[in-house]
Amino acid sequence: MLRVMLLLVAGVGGYIGGVLWPPRADFLRNAGLEKGVAEHSALESAPTRTGPSALGDSLPDSAVRLTPDQIATAGIKDICVTSGTLTHHLATPGTIVPDANNTARIAVKTTGTIAELRKGLGDRVSKGEVVALLDSREIADAKSEYLTARVSANLQKTLSERDRVLWEKRVSSEQQYLRTQANYDEMRVKVEAARRKLMFLGLATGEIDALPSLPTAHFERQEIRSPIAGRIVDRRVELGAAVGRDNLETELYSVVNLEQVWIDLAVSPDDLPLVREGQPVEVSTSATGDRGVGYIIFISPVLNTETRSARVVARLENPREVWRPGSFVSAQIAVAANPTKAMVPSAAVLKIAGHDVVFVKNSTGYEVRRVSIGGTDSGLVEIVSGLTAGEMVAAENVFTLKAELLKVQAQD
Repeated sequence: MLRVMLLLVAGVGGYIGGVLWPPRADFLRNAGLEKGVAEHSALESAPTRTGPSALGDSLPDSAVRLTPDQIATAGIKDICVTSGTLTHHLATPGTIVPDANNTARIAVKTTGTIAELRKGLGDRVSKGEVVALLDSREIADAKSEYLTARVSANLQKTLSERDRVLWEKRVSSEQQYLRTQANYDEMRVKVEAARRKLMFLGLATGEIDALPSLPTAHFERQEIRSPIAGRIVDRRVELGAAVGRDNLETELYSVVNLEQVWIDLAVSPDDLPLVREGQPVEVSTSATGDRGVGYIIFISPVLNTETRSARVVARLENPREVWRPGSFVSAQIAVAANPTKAMVPSAAVLKIAGHDVVFVKNSTGYEVRRVSIGGTDSGLVEIVSGLTAGEMVAAENVFTLKAELLKVQAQD
């Protein structure tokens, strides 16, 4: 009974003390615990900012402060935002081949023996330059036939002119004049036929005209000339070799002019509707790092039965002869072009907190700015909003700035 009474008294006393005693704040102040409660209250009321959402909310006001020396040490390179044209490219493999219009085979058209070879592999030749000398009995006979016909024609011309004068003076008959005139016409035909035969055998017009003054001992000698300018890429005979018909070698040299080359491209049927003649083609090779721009000149209407692709040929200027036939290249066919108000290298755009951002250069370092991107191609990105032409953005070693930004955010 006594224990129950004591518990009732303690409960009533506690209630009266809680109502009548000073407020809780005064009590805590007197106890020296106010500071700890305030800090706890602030932590409870402050919003929690962790992870990507917190970083994303702070992007508009985020900045990375760096001095010029720090920027140089980090290897950060800036680039100016520009307007221009964003070109969509179609990637396809390619092979460098000689231009078929600038390739020639130097061959003989008659039987004979190689008397002299004036060019070797890799030598340059000009158009019409003598590259070899051939001794041929057939050539000697053809030259003699031409000169004989020429002499006979000159004689018949003289007789025809004499009979014409005599006929006009009524000294000889008209029939005699007409007979000699017919003989002259016949000989002129023979001269022309002999001349054409020499041209077919490879003699130039100047050589034929010089035959009357040429010593007969040189009649069997023929000069072999290059039909184009270029370089000797193949020699197929040796000095003293018999050449010509009857299963003998006819080709002496192969000449290629590499100032222009072709690019053989293989385009799939799905991409073929995008390709047009005249479109530019950017080519590059990883072996040497060379780059060039050619233009499509031919699109095959027939697909390759083995690869099921169409052959597309582009012409490429090659004045320094850096593009060697047989080389494999990477080609980019420009199939579409869209004007853009602002574009930057793709390396300048990063993903932070789920947003596309760039680091814009300012007086204290860089500020982080959200951007909206459009099309991309060939290492460039179209910026639809967030940047204007003329601003400077970080384009190299940008991940250094991202790491610095995350460190600053973590400290905050």
